Parts: sequence; structure tokens; C-alpha cells
Amino acid sequence: MGHDLRKYARQTNARLISGFIVLLLLVGIGLILLFYGKSAALMGLFCIVAAMIPVLMLVLAFWIIDRILRANKMGDS
Repeated sequence: MGHDLRKYARQTNARLISGFIVLLLLVGIGLILLFYGKSAALMGLFCIVAAMIPVLMLVLAFWIIDRILRANKMGDS
């Protein structure tokens, strides 16, 4: 019975990141909603989404680069 530690690490990282995002949205936006109201919470949500766009673009660029490098490595073997 083999264990794929890279797959486990990928799953763990994905779960940690998704948990962080959910926690950020629920707690962050929830506290803004509680203390400042609905319009401030919507603005906070807009700011969080706007801050995530460059991060997602970087992740997408790294993913594309990884796919290209893996495809070229497979062809060289």
C-alpha cells in the first residue's frame, strides 16, 4: 500500500487555503456587518474580492507555467 505524499500535501494546502478564505469571509465580513452595517460589509466584500484578483492571476500564471514545463519534460524523456 503506497502513500502519495505529494497528493496529500496538495490536498492539505488546498484545504488550508479554502478554510482561510471561508474564515476570512465569514468572520471578517460578519464583524464588519455587526459593527458597521450592511453597506460597509458589502464594501468590505468588494475590497476582499478586488484584493484576490491579482493573487488568482499569479496562481493561474504559475499553474500554466507548470503545465508547460511538465509537458516539455515529458517530451524530452
